[in-house]
Amino acid sequence: MAGSLKYGQASASLIVGKWSAASRQNTLAAALKEWGMLRRTVHLATYLSDPAYRRKISRQLNKGESLHALRRDLHYAQQGTITRPHLEQQTEHAWCLTLLTNSVVAWTTEYYSRAVLKLRSQGRQVSDEILSHISPGHSDNINFFGVITVDVEAELAKLDGGGWRPLRPAQPREPQLRP
Repeated sequence: MAGSLKYGQASASLIVGKWSAASRQNTLAAALKEWGMLRRTVHLATYLSDPAYRRKISRQLNKGESLHALRRDLHYAQQGTITRPHLEQQTEHAWCLTLLTNSVVAWTTEYYSRAVLKLRSQGRQVSDEILSHISPGHSDNINFFGVITVDVEAELAKLDGGGWRPLRPAQPREPQLRP
């Protein structure tokens, strides 16, 4: 089973489906079920006993939720639903949404890294610990509504030698306390 997974001969979902359909007498299926329950118990005990681990899990969940929020915002025109009647069209629609989401994340990540490099070159301390809390899935800088008019020549004139837009000046924000 492990070899089939490792070398791509079978997918995890296929193996889980086969083991779920197997008879209850199957010892490997029973062992895997017990191992899964043991792993769940260890995870739950760690989660309940370690505040730092809980914070780490919450941060990861928040990053995932910010990506879901970005996808919902990008998909707003169809009110968050795929309305195509055929599976091929639905798949194409989902891939387009994925491509658009990945483009926004890549753009945001690149400009975050450029901003951090600029701040560090100015002598500001930007710790990696702080950066680990940042998710590139936010959409504050995206206009989802209305018509965007762009003067292409003026925008091209603003680009630096490497083809990058200039960074906005850093403006400190007041920390926001959340309940």
